[in-house]
Amino acid sequence: MIFKVKLKNADQSVLLDPDVYEYLSNHSYYSKVKLLENLRRHSSGCAVFQKTWKKAEGGYKTETIYLHKLIAETFLPDQKSSENNLVGARNGDKLDCRKENLVWRSRAWASRQRKTTSKTGYMGVYKESKKYRAVISANGKSMHIGMFDTAEEAAEAYNQKSWELYGDKGKQNKIGSVKN
Repeated sequence: MIFKVKLKNADQSVLLDPDVYEYLSNHSYYSKVKLLENLRRHSSGCAVFQKTWKKAEGGYKTETIYLHKLIAETFLPDQKSSENNLVGARNGDKLDCRKENLVWRSRAWASRQRKTTSKTGYMGVYKESKKYRAVISANGKSMHIGMFDTAEEAAEAYNQKSWELYGDKGKQNKIGSVKN
């Protein structure tokens, strides 16, 4: 059985394993602050709990708990390493917080998964005059792949170099799905 917990600020729900739901429901602190009843959708798409506390000495302190990170740290700590220290969703759904969907990943991997800002619509492809340049980042440096007649050719070259450098952890362009 999968538990669905409705978010306070969106018509969406978080998916939780039964043991995770039980843990969060019965944990002394999380039940006291009503964590499950006060989950919100963060601007990044994940589920968060936020509470602002008034400090005794004046001022305020905001506590933020990212649900996917809390679950991974509690239930999957042995999968965390010095390199793989960010939590991601295997299926891309940040509200699917089932343990089987959570994975510890590297910052480099997370960076490669970001959407492109290129006007061509393809990761690592930029128009220069009448040609398209393909570039990729490796070891913190930009690497020129080549110049091509079409954005699709440049995107294919990027995909090949990404696979060569990063294997199945590299970003791949979906060629033909972009409208220029």
